[in-house]
Amino acid sequence: MPAIAPDRLAPPLSYRTMAAPTGTPWQSAAEGNQATVAAPPAPPPPANTGDSGGEIVVEANPLHTPGDPLERVNAKSFAATQAADKALVRPVAMAYKHDLPKPVRSGLRNFLNNLREPEIFLNFLLQLKPGKAAETLGRFAINSTVGLAGLIDVAKRKPFHLPQRANGFADTLGYYGVKPGPFLFLPLIGPTTLRDLVGNGIDRMLLPVAIGKPFTDTRYATSTNVLRSVDHRAQFDERFRKMQASDDPYASARSFYLHSRQAEIDALHGRGRNDAFAAYHPPVLDTTLSPGAGTASLTASLGAAPTWPASADDAALPAG
Repeated sequence: MPAIAPDRLAPPLSYRTMAAPTGTPWQSAAEGNQATVAAPPAPPPPANTGDSGGEIVVEANPLHTPGDPLERVNAKSFAATQAADKALVRPVAMAYKHDLPKPVRSGLRNFLNNLREPEIFLNFLLQLKPGKAAETLGRFAINSTVGLAGLIDVAKRKPFHLPQRANGFADTLGYYGVKPGPFLFLPLIGPTTLRDLVGNGIDRMLLPVAIGKPFTDTRYATSTNVLRSVDHRAQFDERFRKMQASDDPYASARSFYLHSRQAEIDALHGRGRNDAFAAYHPPVLDTTLSPGAGTASLTASLGAAPTWPASADDAALPAG
């Protein structure tokens, strides 16, 4: 995909040459007598240099979009990722979608989502939301038992009504005011920020550190990450294609990610709703980054673990 042309940081600055007023007398009064003092002579008009109106224009020409200091590198990584998506990832994802029955795909997705519940529970505790933490723990217990190790999402149905809520340590950092930092588009990871990269890395360490095997096994980590990515790519193929068909796919992907991430964090504060529409259709897809903008991942690489919810149900209710 082509890199976007950087926007200007600010409108042009102008310095206009103004002539001093002439012919205006200066007057002073002394003991009732008026004395007229001639004004100093006006400076000569500026020489005609060919510039219209004697105006000097200074234009800013930034090397990158604000908030994306590595824009050129990111855009190249994005283009390489999209080439890999076209050649390999999408064909594999479409084969997965067409060859596996929907109940099988849903079961695998539910199983992987269920493994995320402990980290979601822990982050609700860190955010001092005991009610949401208790709901998450209850959801994990129900699906791990009645739901056959998470293969069936029983908890979201009657009589429990406990849908999965998106959360993670990156959200906790954002909840407490940590800024997203520079935007990054990394191979095998996709769109992220410095804050999200650190937060998601800590989340992924929870089960290996707390439980050990099989979560410490490289083969397990690789296979689950590949499965997540292929399932995610297959499920949201239409949205990927719309992004790829936009005038500036890289800028759209960046804005999409940052607006969605900010929407998820705002939901933790009770501002707006972290629903499916907000998560996947942000109100503005501009090419600039607003301060603090920063939850969905447009990851399109094999081995990448998507940071957004793996299904629309995961984003059905606000996290907060």
